Amino acid sequence: MIKVRRCRGNFVREPLIAPFGFKGQYIKELRQSIAYMESENGYDGLGLGVQSVLWSDPQVLSRYGDIESDNIMFLLTERALKIIEGMKFDMPVNLLDEIFPEIYRYAKQATGIDDIKETFVLNALVPVDLAAWMLYFKEKNYKFFDDMLPISFRPSLSCRHDKLACIPLITYGVSVDEAVKLAQDGYSILKIKIGSDPDLDGDPYKMLEWDKHRLKEIHQAVRDFATPYTSSGKIAYYLDANGRYDNKAQVMELLEYADKIGALDDIIILEEPFSQDKTICIDDIPVRVAADECAHSDMDVIERIQMGYKAIALKPAAKTLSMSLRMAKAAHDHGIPCFCADLTVNPILADWNKNVAARLELLPGMNIGILESNGMQNYKNWNTMETYHPCADGSWVRMNKGLFRLEEDFYRKSGGIFDISDYYMSLI
Repeated sequence: MIKVRRCRGNFVREPLIAPFGFKGQYIKELRQSIAYMESENGYDGLGLGVQSVLWSDPQVLSRYGDIESDNIMFLLTERALKIIEGMKFDMPVNLLDEIFPEIYRYAKQATGIDDIKETFVLNALVPVDLAAWMLYFKEKNYKFFDDMLPISFRPSLSCRHDKLACIPLITYGVSVDEAVKLAQDGYSILKIKIGSDPDLDGDPYKMLEWDKHRLKEIHQAVRDFATPYTSSGKIAYYLDANGRYDNKAQVMELLEYADKIGALDDIIILEEPFSQDKTICIDDIPVRVAADECAHSDMDVIERIQMGYKAIALKPAAKTLSMSLRMAKAAHDHGIPCFCADLTVNPILADWNKNVAARLELLPGMNIGILESNGMQNYKNWNTMETYHPCADGSWVRMNKGLFRLEEDFYRKSGGIFDISDYYMSLI
């Protein structure tokens, strides 16, 4: 058992280049949370997180605003660290099980929201969970990421890709010219945010018409670009609705329109069309539908698979690595592919994601592994943030021509994720 002697936490704000639009709203900065643990044996672990209240539970943001909702999320992080100090644990996945119920109760109390989303709590626990994994890695004297994985999780993370297609993000405010530039730069798959509220009046008809027009203008602009990294040889589309659609009829109308303009076959993922409270059978939707926010656990994954979902978005940097491992196992056991999605994370968290994405089976429609990573598009100080990485000069850290290249050095060093960043440590 590992006994935790001391815990500390902090955060730093990172501004975005421009307002970041999704779920019908916009954010201007992202808070980077930090958790530190030290064991009785003198080993330590430092974990990072990115607080995204808008993604994890928009009702908290609507009630409290940007700053106060971020403060509440960090209160949960601090509460978890306070609970863990003095505790013993054997594995991080079990530590998460032990603290989650109490933190969830505290979240309901702190927000006054009885039906607060589990993703809000998981988002707050990401730095705590990663600090525990780093500490566990050192205590057990493991050498590589693969060694650290519990045996039951290894079959779902058994691949070893030498490259990953980087998935950039096209939010509401990204111009068509910028989308074309991404295609020219070698990107083979584009993630397109849909579900806009163009007049800020919540009108579902206007949202659908906006989405149709958005898909048409992007498709017409990039449809003639070729790529060797997709099965079709054309740029693939990954549509993310963030639960903004009310019913299946709306989704079918969008996809019928996509078929009309010749874009349907290029859509390899439609993510989270409905909010998590909607239990809609989607077997007849003619594209691969992926679960994201609606799947908080391995049990949720199984439930969504039974409803017809055919892919699972893993978010180690949003739902904790521990929960993501369980979700990957559940999907793998049912023959459903997973992919690793972003939360506009910093360079260090991007490499935690990379370690997972590098080991997942190929997503149908792609010839290589994939990883959504859009921090370089959105953080104002991204180049400076890269210098905080313990392996800032690693060949795998920076994307080139739409690809992350994962040479042996990446696997030998586990992407540098088990080394403590001097910069973030200085903030503790």
